[in-house]
Amino acid sequence: MANPGNGNDSTLTGRMRRYARVSTTVGGLAARLAGERYLGIKIERDKHAESLKDALGGLRGPLVKVAQMLATIPDALPREYADQLRQLQANAPPMGWAFVRRRMQSELGADWQSRFADFSREAAAAASLGQVHRARTLDGMPVACKLQYPDMHSAVEADLKQLKLILGLYERYDKAVSTKQIQEELAARLVEELDYSLEARHCSLYADMLSTEPVVHVADVVPDLSTNRLLTSTWLEGQPIMSLLEEPVERRNAIAMNMFRAWYVPLYFYGVIHGDPHLGNYSVRPDNTINLLDFGCIRVFPPTFVGGVIDLYHALMADDQDLAVHAYETWGFRNMTKELVEILNHWAGFLYAPVMENRERGIGHGDHGTYGRETAEKVHAELRRVGGVEVPREFVFMDRAALGLGSVFIHLKAEINWYRLFNDLIADFNAEQMSTRQREMLERHDVPLPEHQQPPPAVL
Repeated sequence: MANPGNGNDSTLTGRMRRYARVSTTVGGLAARLAGERYLGIKIERDKHAESLKDALGGLRGPLVKVAQMLATIPDALPREYADQLRQLQANAPPMGWAFVRRRMQSELGADWQSRFADFSREAAAAASLGQVHRARTLDGMPVACKLQYPDMHSAVEADLKQLKLILGLYERYDKAVSTKQIQEELAARLVEELDYSLEARHCSLYADMLSTEPVVHVADVVPDLSTNRLLTSTWLEGQPIMSLLEEPVERRNAIAMNMFRAWYVPLYFYGVIHGDPHLGNYSVRPDNTINLLDFGCIRVFPPTFVGGVIDLYHALMADDQDLAVHAYETWGFRNMTKELVEILNHWAGFLYAPVMENRERGIGHGDHGTYGRETAEKVHAELRRVGGVEVPREFVFMDRAALGLGSVFIHLKAEINWYRLFNDLIADFNAEQMSTRQREMLERHDVPLPEHQQPPPAVL
């Protein structure tokens, strides 16, 4: 890769300025919700929710991504807030040319423009942590240049403190879910997303894992034009999936099957999942194949965790409570009472339902715009009744991927034999063989295991 430049934005001034702005925004939400809940002070939720979305969008950074994630946790925020916060990532306003010029000069040097045949001044896409510009290399190759926003390292510390505040407030209101593991998981993944050199390795990892899948395309990174805060890769042409919802059912089904392969082949063969299946992270080619984009949020699971996913499926199919308990304990759930298992099985039954019937069928319905919200809220109420549960770390992004993809399949109105697709994938699963494949694949691309999964240092 090129010279990474001065990547440390964590100045005291930057942290203090960021902390003040974030605290004001989140504190306003906390005060209003507390006033409504405890003092009976009514607020105009729709108006305040929109203001909160606008304020967070202006802040940029990790808290924006966290807010969008929280929008999918039932009862974490009222529905009006959840509906607004889900829009943040797709609608983040881009930064102007002055920022782009400074960032490119910082990463590639004062003569950076001479290294491109052309470089668009307008952002092609903008999200919470950075924005993408279309460019063309000197040899004519179209590329995407992903630039990280300024002061993101300063933002992490401030935003993660606010994440703790938000989830702590949530727990004081509601003991149904202990959020300690959720906090640790979100924090670890957010820190990783700021390291574009790691994302470059994730990109090559996915290209390798999906090399035998002709239905999925992954961009090639351009190392000489990439740094820790600039990621340049080949441009992949495709249409947004939401523009294809009126296509013939045969085409929509083909797209859905290809999406299924793109996400779940890496999981069931290598224990790796793309943890961010929102609409901006894939596009569709004219032949219905998928461009898989943005590899900042990648989760590596222990093979035993993937084995637990399969064990729970078999437990639900056979109504085997002992096997279900084994699966949950494999994932890290503790103190499994009969009542708690029944509640968790209700949620699992919802998630697994499409792969439990050997027939062509749809996924379900959108539960007023969010796949799984109504079912999850009922499960949440039952968890609250029995004293709550601590959600294991690995569960966070597995759940997110399943719900995100489910929403895509609902939009497509896909009618597929999901049972056959799933059972074809898991037919030859063997945890020991996966462990070997996973280790070799990760080492080949210099991708580490999550820190809490790494083996302890040898004792001399």
